Amino acid sequence: MVRRSAIRYGADMPTPSHTTQDETTHFGFRTVATAAKAGLVREVFDAVADRYDVMNDLMSMGVHRLWKNAMIDVLNPRPGLTYLDVAGGTGDIAFRIRKRVAEKGGSARIIVADINTEMLRVGRDRAIDKGISGDLEWLCLDAMDVPLPDRSVDVYTIAFGLRNVTDIKKALAEARRVLKPGGRFMCLEFSKVVLPILDKAYDTYSFTVLPFLGRTVAHNADAYRYLAESIRKMPPQDELAAWMREVGFGNVGYRNYSGGIAALHSGWRI
Repeated sequence: MVRRSAIRYGADMPTPSHTTQDETTHFGFRTVATAAKAGLVREVFDAVADRYDVMNDLMSMGVHRLWKNAMIDVLNPRPGLTYLDVAGGTGDIAFRIRKRVAEKGGSARIIVADINTEMLRVGRDRAIDKGISGDLEWLCLDAMDVPLPDRSVDVYTIAFGLRNVTDIKKALAEARRVLKPGGRFMCLEFSKVVLPILDKAYDTYSFTVLPFLGRTVAHNADAYRYLAESIRKMPPQDELAAWMREVGFGNVGYRNYSGGIAALHSGWRI
C-alpha cells in the first residue's frame, strides 16, 4: 500500500495579511486590489489544474520539458541536500531533482510547495502513480511568506511561477532568507523575447492560439489569456537580475532559452 503524503499548510493562507484593499497591482493587464491577486491566481489554477500538464505540452509543443531538463542540468542536484521547489505543485521539477539524486545513489529532502491546493493534489497523485509519494513533502504556502526557518534549505527552485506572485521582490527576499549561506536560487520563467522577428510571431501566438487552446482543451479561455498577459508583465531579464542583487543575492546571472521566450536566472546566498 502506498503511503499517502499529507499536504501541510503554511500560515496566513491564502492572502498575506500585510496588504490592504487600497493598494493595487496587476493581474494580467487588469488592475486589481493587491489583497485580491492571490485569490484570483488561485482561481485560475483551480480551474486548469487537471489539464495543466497536457496544456503545457500543447502550448509549448513539448519544449517546456527541454527547458526544465536544461534547468536540472545546470542545477546538477546532489544527494544529502534540502530542496524547496516553490510553485511546483504538479511535481515536474521535484520529480526531476529526485531522479537525478537517485541516479547518484543517494537521497535528498525535497519539499514541493504551491499556493494552490489543487495543483498540489495533482502533483501528489502523480507521485502516488509513480510510487514515490512518500519521498516528497507537500506544503501549501505563499511565496511571499514561507513558513520555514531562516537558513534551512540548500536549494530554492521556482519554475514558471514567479510571475504569478503579488510582490516578486518580497518573494525573492523570502527565497534568500530560507537559503543557507552558499545556497542556490534558480528561477525558470517566461521572459522577454530578444529576437526581433520571433517577438512578433510570439505575440500573435500568445494572444490567439493560447486562448483557443484554453477554450478547446482546458475549457477556460480566460485562464490562458491571463497566462499570455502575465508573461508580458514579467520584468525582463536584466531587471529581474537587478532585483535579485537588490535583495542580496550574489553571482547573479541568467541564460536565455528559445530566443528569450524563457530564461533561467541563478543566484547564490553569499
